[in-house]
Amino acid sequence: MLLRQIRKAPAAGGALALGAALLLAPSGTAAAQDPVRVLGYVANNGGGVSVLDTATNSVTTTLIDSTGDSPYGVGVAFDGTRAYVTNVRDDTLTVIDTPTNTVDAAVPVGDGPAGVVVSPSGGHVYVSNYLAGTVSVVDAATLATTETIPVGPNADGIAITPDGKRLYVAHDVVGAGTVSVVDTTTNTEIADLPTGNTPTAVAVTPDGTKLVVVNKFSNNVAIVDTTSNAITGTIPVSFIPHGVAISPDGQRAYVTNSEGHSLSVVDLDALTSIAQIAVGSRPISVALTPDGHQAYVTNFNSGTLSIVDTTTLTVTSTVPVGVNPVGIAIHAVPPAPTELTAGHAQLQLRLLGFTARGLDATLTESHTGKPVAGKRITFRTIKGHPLCTATTNAYGKAQCDANIPLLVGLSTLLQGYTASHPGDLTHGRSVAHGPIGLL
Repeated sequence: MLLRQIRKAPAAGGALALGAALLLAPSGTAAAQDPVRVLGYVANNGGGVSVLDTATNSVTTTLIDSTGDSPYGVGVAFDGTRAYVTNVRDDTLTVIDTPTNTVDAAVPVGDGPAGVVVSPSGGHVYVSNYLAGTVSVVDAATLATTETIPVGPNADGIAITPDGKRLYVAHDVVGAGTVSVVDTTTNTEIADLPTGNTPTAVAVTPDGTKLVVVNKFSNNVAIVDTTSNAITGTIPVSFIPHGVAISPDGQRAYVTNSEGHSLSVVDLDALTSIAQIAVGSRPISVALTPDGHQAYVTNFNSGTLSIVDTTTLTVTSTVPVGVNPVGIAIHAVPPAPTELTAGHAQLQLRLLGFTARGLDATLTESHTGKPVAGKRITFRTIKGHPLCTATTNAYGKAQCDANIPLLVGLSTLLQGYTASHPGDLTHGRSVAHGPIGLL
């Protein structure tokens, strides 16, 4: 079952498939924090990565990597600052700066890269190379492949334990298949676990105790104890399961059934199926929001996402994305760091006070240097007395004049002014100091 847009032919009867795409932030990190954006990244195998705002369930932009036109798998770093997308026909890994949603680099990896997962520390990215039968280890700091791990044919879905010590790679081979266990300290394969017919996707529970394996041609999922590497049970799903995601509490798994056109919901403790939800045509991957309230399913043939309410277990919306969507990752994304540069204001004496003319500041993104428009900038004296506010224009510049009472004092004004952007969901806080001179 070869995904239609993928040019390179796998081994006889094999098919490229995607492992668990969603990487959740470590438990406890979201408590008592300011609101953050939760964005989805959808790899459209027909070209482009759709960026979805889960607050509105709308695509806000489509990212294009000129060196990689075959997006397949997606992984996001645990801190939400980077996304990594495999390009299965181009043998590259696209690197995206998520706060600004810009493409930063394309890293050469192995032949037929499929799955991708990021270490909890964010220091390494692991890419399963389907046709090469290897895993590429990419240094996140240098964006270079530093090591290649042989694991065996049709290396497909990939997952990592919460402590980052073990890597699991599914082998999408015809007949009885296995999952490789890799020690990330030595980057060597230490075990090969038989799980069922044609394992294609894997995911690890948040507590690290269970590995969930999707066996495509067994039409089930196998549950593996990660301490003993023993199968503790199997759960039947529907026809040709493909992708998997696990709820934040580790109690449920959500499994796409690519030829059953449905999403199975299974109880990992009771080892039973809870529900089967009709979605779009040929669902491939699934990812959950960090709170677990919604599941997003990529529908390859439909070119859409099905959005499932995990409480009512119903499809609440369908969103068009790109052509042949495959992988998806959803993550909280921090605001883009910004820089504020203050100008030079002039002070004019009046009968009953002062006028500060030409208070200005320019707001830019630290990562891209691009101006940030439509942001409110507040100008104050060094001692905090309010002067004026203005909104940045298309060039990122905010400018205003201020009438100031005498009681503020000339000496205070001549110490200059501060300009500040308070920060919001998309762009971080920044402050600058500018001089004030006498006219």
